[in-house]
Amino acid sequence: MTQPRWLGTGIGWRPEIAEAVERMPGIDWVEAVAENLCPGHLPESLLRLRERGVTVVPHGVSLGLGGADRPEESRLAALAERAEALGSPLVTEHIAFVRAGGALTASPSLEVGHLLPVPRTRDALDVLCENVRIAQEALPVPLAVENIAALISWPGEEMTEGQFLYDLVERTGVRLLIDVANLHTNHVNRAEDPSKALDELPVEAIAYVHVAGGFERDGVWHDSHAHPVPRQVLDILADLASRVTPPGVLLERDENFPDPGELERELGAIRVTLTKARARVVTPSETPAGPHSGEAAAPASGASGAAGSRAADVAVGTRQRLALGQAALLSALVAGTPVPEGFDRGRLGVQARALAAKRADVVAKVAAELPEILEDAYRPAFLAYAQGHPMSGGYRRDALDFAEYMLLAGHPEDAETRRRLRAWWLERSGPTPPSQRPAARLARATRRVLLRR
Repeated sequence: MTQPRWLGTGIGWRPEIAEAVERMPGIDWVEAVAENLCPGHLPESLLRLRERGVTVVPHGVSLGLGGADRPEESRLAALAERAEALGSPLVTEHIAFVRAGGALTASPSLEVGHLLPVPRTRDALDVLCENVRIAQEALPVPLAVENIAALISWPGEEMTEGQFLYDLVERTGVRLLIDVANLHTNHVNRAEDPSKALDELPVEAIAYVHVAGGFERDGVWHDSHAHPVPRQVLDILADLASRVTPPGVLLERDENFPDPGELERELGAIRVTLTKARARVVTPSETPAGPHSGEAAAPASGASGAAGSRAADVAVGTRQRLALGQAALLSALVAGTPVPEGFDRGRLGVQARALAAKRADVVAKVAAELPEILEDAYRPAFLAYAQGHPMSGGYRRDALDFAEYMLLAGHPEDAETRRRLRAWWLERSGPTPPSQRPAARLARATRRVLLRR
C-alpha cells in the first residue's frame, strides 16, 4: 500500500455554507457528497476552491458496499466520473448496506435512504471484500471506506469492529476513513470500547478522519451531524492521533449550520487536539500488531487485490444468506414486518422512527414545495404515509409517491390545497419512456383519476 496523500485540515462542503467555507482560513481540503454533484455543472464554489489549490474529495453514500448484491456499474461509473471531474486523489464510501430485497430473495426491493450496519460475520466479510475489489477495479483513484454509526447490533456477530476492519484491509488493500464520532456512537449504543477498536485497526491504512457532533436522548446517541462536536469525540481523536498522524482530518456538519465563527472554533479545537496528541505519537515498533496474534498489520499493496484474498468469487449461497438477513431487517424497519429473531425490539423501534423522521426531512429538502403546500399538515401526513409505504426509488421518487398517495386518498380536504398539490404532482410526474409502457399506462390511469378529483 502506497503512503496515503497528505490532506491537512478540512471541512465538509455543503451548499448552505459554501460562501463561508471559501472565506475560512486554513482550509486545506473539502469533502462533497458525490450524489449531490453533477460533473458537467459543478458548483461555482467548488470550482473556485479547486482553482486555489484546495483538494476536493467526493464522498459517496449510495453504493451499498456492505449489501448482498454486487455494486451497480452505473453507480460506480458515476462515482468515477465525479472523481475525474474534480481531479480528486481518492474517493470514499461506507461499510454499510442501503437497500435489500430483489432477485436474491425473490422479494420487493427496498431502499432505506440511510447507512445500516452489516453483520460482523465471515459471510458478510467475504461479500464486502469482493464488493470492495469490484469497486477498486472500476475507480480511477484509490478507495477509502468508512466505519459507520449504528443504533442496532446484529445477533451472532463473530468479530469486533477492529478485527472486521483489519481483515478487510488485509484482504483488499483498501484504505480506511475512520470516523471518530461513529466510534463514540457505537460506544454509547453498542457498548464498544473505542480504544480497543483503535488497538485493533491497521492505523497505517487510514486515509483520513471524520469528526462530527450528535446528541444523546434516552440513553441512545444520535449521530446527527447537526450539533457541536462533544469533548468525548475529541478525546477519541486525540487517542487516534497519539498512535499515528492522520493524513487528513475533516469536520462534518450537514444541518443546523451555526455561525461561521462557530465552525472555525470547532476547526481550531480539532487542530489543538491534533497538536497536543502528536507529542505522544508512538514509534512504529510500539504500534500494536493487530488483532491476530503473531501477525503484523501489513495490508498488501495494489489497488484491487491483496495477499490472502480469495481467488474465487463469493458463492451465491453466501450472498443469498446475507441478502435474506438484510431484507428481513430492512423490512422490519420500514415496512412494519416482524422483528427478526435476536434483535432488540425496542432499539429497532428507535431506529425505525429515526428513519421515518429522516425520510420526512430529506423529502422536504428535495421537494421543498410539499411542506409549503401542505404547511403544518406535511410532517404528520408524511410520517403516516411512511408507516405503510417503504421507499423503493430514492427520495425524489418518494416525494412523488407521497403526493400521489395523498391525492388518491382524497387529501388534503381543503380544495385549493388539493388543487395545488395535484398541479405539483402532474407537473413533476412527467412522461414515462417507451421502454416502460406498462408503467406508463398505469401512470396515465392514475393521472385520469387525479384529474377527475
